[in-house]
Amino acid sequence: MTRKYFGTDGIRGPANAEPMTAETALKVGLATAAHFRRGSHRHRVVIGKDTRLSGYLIEPALTAGFIAGGMDTILVGPLPTPAVAMLTRSLRCDLGVMISASHNPYQDNGIKLFGPDGYKLSDSIELEIEKLMDSDPAGLRAGPKDLGRASRLDDARARYIEFAKGVFPRQLNLEELRIVVDCAHGAAYKTAPTVLWELGAEVIAIGNQPDGFNINEKSGSMAVEQLGARVITEKAHLGIALDGDADRLVLVDETGTVIDGDQILALITDEMADAGTLRGGGIVGTVMSNFGLERHLNARGLKLLRAAVGDRYVVEMMRQHDCNIGGEPSGHVVLSDVATTGDGLIAALHVLAQIAGTGAKASETLRRFDPLPQKLVSVRKGREVLEQATVKSAISASENRLNGTGRVLIRPSGTEPVIRVMAEGEDSKLVDQVVADIVRAIETAA
Repeated sequence: MTRKYFGTDGIRGPANAEPMTAETALKVGLATAAHFRRGSHRHRVVIGKDTRLSGYLIEPALTAGFIAGGMDTILVGPLPTPAVAMLTRSLRCDLGVMISASHNPYQDNGIKLFGPDGYKLSDSIELEIEKLMDSDPAGLRAGPKDLGRASRLDDARARYIEFAKGVFPRQLNLEELRIVVDCAHGAAYKTAPTVLWELGAEVIAIGNQPDGFNINEKSGSMAVEQLGARVITEKAHLGIALDGDADRLVLVDETGTVIDGDQILALITDEMADAGTLRGGGIVGTVMSNFGLERHLNARGLKLLRAAVGDRYVVEMMRQHDCNIGGEPSGHVVLSDVATTGDGLIAALHVLAQIAGTGAKASETLRRFDPLPQKLVSVRKGREVLEQATVKSAISASENRLNGTGRVLIRPSGTEPVIRVMAEGEDSKLVDQVVADIVRAIETAA
């Protein structure tokens, strides 16, 4: 069934245009409150946001909807998405909400919903909420005496900082390490540098001056050039790049080389397998995960399960197969023993524990396998273009050219009007050619 409001990661779009308007946000609050209101206890929802200007538009509208629906609302201000998921469980709330468009530019915003267990909602629950959003609101409103109340949790940031520090081994510290951390002018602009500093690191923070407009702008996990240059000039041991809501992680080693999510997954998987804490006989990746990662795992007798793109689908498959690690090349890393969603800072701390514990360089620690040549290009077109005969023909011809030595993956984004074109194979020149052919066909299609 086609969904009207929700995509692969909540509701997302340009701010102050449907569906990211105050009117729709109010509907989301009212409908979601109605769905999760059960029993006679005081129902509570915790709401966090990133640093976008439009957060000031969406937050009060959501709050009004939840209050009208009979839910007490706890506002925590700018905090990472995983912090909101953690607080949802810690505060025993009925619901958690994050206002963020993740790695998108400031013009966009989004609404991510977490259930009382701290996990993102399933497709089926989102469909039920959509039906309530389009129903008569009079049937969703609480009576005058049952209206919710709003309050602010002043120590929310400190709670998450202590939670994050708690995953780092107590016998280790970061006193010998100089770390550059790029916060993407986003939700972790205070939490990430503070955690690293309190664990003993010399911290050089960049991307930590949000102004409402600069989130993800030439910074963070989507633009690591600045981070790489800074790591070199500062002679740092590691560079850490987060995205706007800090649920994904990309690293830069001491040589300036970029380390993606697949290598991070391989490192943490090796660590957990050696310690005997890995469950499920392997890990969960996605259809985008490099085949080199799969080879690396297979050599250890481990399997790579491939989910659809999106950390929500990774988590669903992890729960189905009792795996306690999963993630994406883009940098979502989910460690379900400690978190219910991707957490860039928690993943970075696992990597830093390995570096601090062994004394090895980041370049030695993080190169776990040789990736197959892979190319990914995003084309700004709607998914309907994939039905064009010329596009279908280009895709088929490219698959035939690879002839079993690689693969082609064409994926419409679930959060924006973009087609992702990816090819992977043994021959890098051939990979580049087939991607170029498909991109050309998509761009020139009517």
